[in-house]
Amino acid sequence: MATATKSVHDVCVEAKEASRVLARAERDVKDAALLDLADRIDTRAADLIEANAADLDAGREEGLNEALIDRLTLTEARVKEMAVGVREIAELPDPVGEIAESWTLPNGLDVRKQRAPLGVIGVVYEARPNVTIDAAALCVKSGNAVVLRGSSAAETSNAALAGLVTEALPSVGLPEAAVSMLSGGGREQLGELATQEGLVDLIIPRGGEGLKNALKAVAKVPVMYAAAGNCHVYVHEDADLEMARRIAYNAKVQRPGVCNAAETLLVHESVAPSLLPALLPELAAAGVELVGDERTRGNAGPVEVGEATDEDWDTEFHGLKMAVGVVDSLGSAIDHVNRHGTGHSDAIVTGSDEAGDEFTDGVDSAAVYVNASTRFTDGYEFGMGAEIGNSTQKLHARGPIGLRELTTTKYVVRGNGQVRE
Repeated sequence: MATATKSVHDVCVEAKEASRVLARAERDVKDAALLDLADRIDTRAADLIEANAADLDAGREEGLNEALIDRLTLTEARVKEMAVGVREIAELPDPVGEIAESWTLPNGLDVRKQRAPLGVIGVVYEARPNVTIDAAALCVKSGNAVVLRGSSAAETSNAALAGLVTEALPSVGLPEAAVSMLSGGGREQLGELATQEGLVDLIIPRGGEGLKNALKAVAKVPVMYAAAGNCHVYVHEDADLEMARRIAYNAKVQRPGVCNAAETLLVHESVAPSLLPALLPELAAAGVELVGDERTRGNAGPVEVGEATDEDWDTEFHGLKMAVGVVDSLGSAIDHVNRHGTGHSDAIVTGSDEAGDEFTDGVDSAAVYVNASTRFTDGYEFGMGAEIGNSTQKLHARGPIGLRELTTTKYVVRGNGQVRE
């Protein structure tokens, strides 16, 4: 596995060479590497947790907030989940060579549009050590080499996890450089990676708006943003209020630091007097800091609700804070979501198919839910296996970035001597 002891350019050169080997690797070889990696994760769980503890200690000393600490933390259960996830990826169909479309032309040419690896993928991510394994496994299975660049907050954890990949790849004859880790560099290293034209085929950043903006400023290679999640739950006037309470609570509280957690609750004015006095105390009891508009505060009862600022409606809080607004209509809710959201995941709670359809048609997001929590926007939950992140853009891939999203297509045309007249 290449490391930052080499230049970024040299790492990318080796990754490009490795990608050509990996693109031709048979499925059983790739799967054998993944199963070997999963076994190593299981047997070395104690070592991984010990390495992670060093990052957690350093993070607390540096004052990382609890949401970041949660994303950084590896527990026995989370380590086991990583191994399970790698095995699930091994069981998934290999997308490489899959025929997306095929047809025969009048002149007898057989045309096939088939999936092929992208080549070299750079994955840039913040304090999420599980991404090291998810990204490596997904890229190996989809025939891509990957250059990983984690954050300094998870450096010890990432090094320990990447070391297991280093051992697994050569065990089945795949090149170490198929998975490379950059570490120890600052923002200039990110800039170098983002300008490796001809070597890096795609960069996927997994982090907040700061990371996204840093890449936008320098990138010369394509970037697929797995970016911010300012997600909404809207409760329509005909909603089952008990269902609405469960969904809104789950979307905010179940794991508040992740990108598919709800940051804003919108409630139709006709049900606000019934729903908010019951729901807001539950959220507050769970530690959620509440801010809202005037009508929300008027329906809050004894619960403290601060005045929401313009910035609050546009913010992914990454923690236990939520903005709450009362709206006049379904159209107003859709307008609010499209104006303030990030196009990630948004939900409506309604008893009407017509209202559900209007919301799903009108909201311009990668995942739109009717009567379900936004927390399901996830490769595992969608039955796709692990993911590198969730794309909020529209070209190439949108939503969970899984195996097929890590491939492109090429046309394979077979003939028997045809020439163009």
